[in-house]
Amino acid sequence: MHPPLPPPPNHFLQSLSRGDFELLRPHLKDVKLAHAAVLFDAGGLIERVYFPHSGVISLVVVLSSGDMIETGMIGRDGVAGTSAALDGAVSLNRAVVQRAGVGSTIETQQMRAAVATSKSLRVKLYEHDQMLLAQAQQSAACNAKHQIEERLCRWLLRTRDLVESDNIELTQEFLAQMLGVRRTSVTLAAQHLQGAGLIKYRRGHIQILDVEALQDASCECYEAVKSQVARLQAQPR
Repeated sequence: MHPPLPPPPNHFLQSLSRGDFELLRPHLKDVKLAHAAVLFDAGGLIERVYFPHSGVISLVVVLSSGDMIETGMIGRDGVAGTSAALDGAVSLNRAVVQRAGVGSTIETQQMRAAVATSKSLRVKLYEHDQMLLAQAQQSAACNAKHQIEERLCRWLLRTRDLVESDNIELTQEFLAQMLGVRRTSVTLAAQHLQGAGLIKYRRGHIQILDVEALQDASCECYEAVKSQVARLQAQPR
């Protein structure tokens, strides 16, 4: 008798029934998620669906000026490219690796075939897409109404949840792009948080020192997104 296979590191895959997971398992391949790699672009075909085991994928909107604004973040709690398996292969945004890691990937056609076979898998993907849509809507409201410092706290907390570490590698330029603000604005906000003892910042690295204080300084959007993700993960297998 063969021992049971270990659960996949990706939480979405873990949430699937055994039957649904077996539809995908033979087609899943390991993949490295290299920093700054573009997995698919707005208006382009989504050829593969990605299930991160580690690292973070940012979904961004690219403006004609070249500026980017983040609309969602995907880590081991989610999937990148699900829309291609549901209603079309063309992407509405760019998926770029924010933090390097590893994951599993499956060709879009194979994912579509599995979805056509299983109603329960299709429902799970729709639920996940709804969660990403809620993230995008929350991000739009956050960018419109909340101060840069609050948004920075929200972003750091969300990233901390995904990488499961208090140490975050990133540049101010990248963070400014994700928040849709000027680099000098990020510098001032980070300096203020450091002066208050919430973070320790040096070039290319942020260490979170006081999580509770960072949560208090964050806007409501962090908890809103966190609860949305928790509801998705709490669905019965």
